[in-house]
Amino acid sequence: MSTKFANPAPLGLMGFGMTTILLNIHNAGYFPIDSMILAMGIFYGGIGQVIVGMMCFMRGDTFGTTAFTSYGLFWLTLVGLILMPNMGVAASPAHFMGWYLTLWGTFTAFMFVGSLRYPRAKQFVFASLTVLFFLLAVRDFTGNELIGTIAGFEGIICGASAIYFAMAQVLNVEYGRTILPVGELTKVNADVKPLQVEAEPVTLHSVNA
Repeated sequence: MSTKFANPAPLGLMGFGMTTILLNIHNAGYFPIDSMILAMGIFYGGIGQVIVGMMCFMRGDTFGTTAFTSYGLFWLTLVGLILMPNMGVAASPAHFMGWYLTLWGTFTAFMFVGSLRYPRAKQFVFASLTVLFFLLAVRDFTGNELIGTIAGFEGIICGASAIYFAMAQVLNVEYGRTILPVGELTKVNADVKPLQVEAEPVTLHSVNA
C-alpha cells in the first residue's frame, strides 16, 4: 500500500517567515531583542525548520532538505550567539559577525540559483533573503545604523513573502485551484521528439547501352 506524504514546505516557510519578520522588526529599530524573538528562533524558526528538513529528506527533496535544515540551524546558532556571551563565552565582534552573515549570504545566493527552477514566489524569497544577509553584513562591517534599518524593512518584506508562499501552497491545494498565484513556470514538454526530415526515395534507372 502506497503512502502519500504531505508537503512539509509550508510549515517550514511559516517558521522561517514569522521568525524573520519578528527579528527584522527589531533590526528596523522598533523593539529590542527579547525572549519572544529568541523563543521563536529556537522553536519555530529553529527546531521547526530542522524537522521540516528531515521531512523533505524522506520525500527525496534535496533542495528542501538543504534549505530548511540549514536555515533552522541558522536560527539556533543565532540564538546561541546572542545568549552564550551571558554564559561567559566571549561575544563575536561586529566585523566578525559580518563574515558570519557574508557566508550565509553566499550560501543563500547559491540557493537562489537553485530556486530558478521553481515558482517566482519561491525565487523572490531566496532573492530577498540574499539581499538581507548582505545588507546585515555591510551593517556589521561598517557600523552604519541606517543600513541596518534598511535591512530591517527589507527583512520584513522577505519574511512576508515566505508567509505568502506558504499560505499559497496550502490554500491552492485545499481548494484545488489557484487562490493565491505563485508564478508557476511554464514547463517545456520533454517528450517532444527532434524534428526528423525524411529523405525522398531515390529511384535508380538502368541505362541502356
